[in-house]
Amino acid sequence: MSDRRVAVVTGGTAGIGRATVRELAAHGWDVAVLARGEAGLDAAVHDVETAGGRGLGIPTDVADLDQVRAAADRTEKELGPIDLWVNNAFSGNLRYFWDTPPDEYRRITEVTYFGQVHGTMVALERMRPRDRGVIVQVGSALAFRGIPLQSAYCGAKHAVKGFTESVITELKHSGSAVRVCMVQLPGVNTVQFDWNADQFDQHPQPVAPIFQPELPARAVRFLADHPRRTMWVGYSTAYTILGNRVAPWFLDWYLARTGVQGQLSDDGGPRHGSNVNTAKDDTADRGAHGMFDDKAKSHDLWSWASMHRTAVAATIGAAAAGLLIRRARRR
Repeated sequence: MSDRRVAVVTGGTAGIGRATVRELAAHGWDVAVLARGEAGLDAAVHDVETAGGRGLGIPTDVADLDQVRAAADRTEKELGPIDLWVNNAFSGNLRYFWDTPPDEYRRITEVTYFGQVHGTMVALERMRPRDRGVIVQVGSALAFRGIPLQSAYCGAKHAVKGFTESVITELKHSGSAVRVCMVQLPGVNTVQFDWNADQFDQHPQPVAPIFQPELPARAVRFLADHPRRTMWVGYSTAYTILGNRVAPWFLDWYLARTGVQGQLSDDGGPRHGSNVNTAKDDTADRGAHGMFDDKAKSHDLWSWASMHRTAVAATIGAAAAGLLIRRARRR
């Protein structure tokens, strides 16, 4: 039995999930990867093993509770007790609400919302009796502010936030040491935009500014070791959430003017077809990055400051104290 800690990452074959698998494996975790695509699962397991850990790829549709529960059973049998569960899997589209087929809307909700419900339910079945463990919900600034063309995804992420807040209070009430955290994200350069269901000739793109998936991955690993209720990644996440609290009417107006075209690119790129019902990394590994490497930011001062908030607060406090002392001496 390995002395490395054990993590489960849903949707771990591509994008943020894949970057998270690599980040955790590089820092001493064994990782079980839950996703639908066979090629992506094989490649993600290879990433873990290359980093010196044990990887386990389990074909799983997170919308199916029985499959998630079976995956957890297999993980604990082959890797050991689960210390960290990362709920990352989702599917999405880029369509006007009134042009979205009802079955597509339902499926996006089942994967993006109920997938996190199922993951949390199954993780707690194991963590609560042991009275330890961390669950990380991969959320979005869109859990606070809906945007055009993504009503299904935005609705699901809003639901994840509300559901998670309820679970957090229940765990606190029962005195449990299990921690549930949320990480809220900006637009990220992932392969999601190569396989979104959409109705446009232009290529889908993340809402700018765009960040690389390694930034959310580092945040997830940070929360595994330093659990807190919520963490924001990207300065755009901060101004979106805070701006919507202050002036939601302004964001209604602004997004109506810019939100549609801001999610469409004239750059040519791969189009793998919709992954809503069929995995698009089943025969070919798609990796972590999308097609926007030239536009994506690899660093984020907001995230760094959030991870080092004690030191930042101490520095600000010392600077303020120094300023007050200098002013006092001048008097």
